[in-house]
Amino acid sequence: MSVQLRHVTGSIADFHARVIPDDLAEAEVWSFEPSAPALVLGSAQDPTTADAAATAAAGVDVVRRRSGGGAVHVDPARSVWVDVVVPRHDERWSDDVRASTYWLGEAWQRALARLGIASELYRGGLEQTPWGRLVCFAALGPGEVLVGDRKLVGISQRRTKAGARFQCIAYDRWDPYDVLDLLDLTAADRAAAGADLVDRATGVGPHLAELRTAILEELGSLP
Repeated sequence: MSVQLRHVTGSIADFHARVIPDDLAEAEVWSFEPSAPALVLGSAQDPTTADAAATAAAGVDVVRRRSGGGAVHVDPARSVWVDVVVPRHDERWSDDVRASTYWLGEAWQRALARLGIASELYRGGLEQTPWGRLVCFAALGPGEVLVGDRKLVGISQRRTKAGARFQCIAYDRWDPYDVLDLLDLTAADRAAAGADLVDRATGVGPHLAELRTAILEELGSLP
């Protein structure tokens, strides 16, 4: 089955409003370059999860995505964001929600290997951690990619009658306060979360552009 590559720009709110077309004929890769930073909340998170004063002061929009998981800070200059949309008739579709992400995580692994970065694929269930429901990179989900026991690629998914939409993000570096400073937390909880999450994730350093090229080539060459 072929893969259609689409480059998408614009607001993060508009991007999340995109739906999986009911008549999707083939898998699509949406390489997204947002026009401005945002705090993206998971589908189950209330808008009050965000600190309105902090996000306004930082000039950061608050958007809620349709896929699950915790909050994600998106800075166009510091992240690679790629969505993959797979129709149900595609050979990559799986009724097993956990296993359905493995092939995508393996593609990210191959992309990282091109940069000389060795990684591991997480094949367990959704990890339960103290801050996992609040912050995406505070816990591991199926198909996500680790480097040195730290999460490097986050993946969430939304499944509809038409197919599945996998949303992927990786950073140049991980700083838990990028997201924690935008959430409605007490000072004590923010400090506790920051101390716990500082070693939970990592980034690819100055190789973001190379990573974007590598993952798009990997996804585009899938059979």
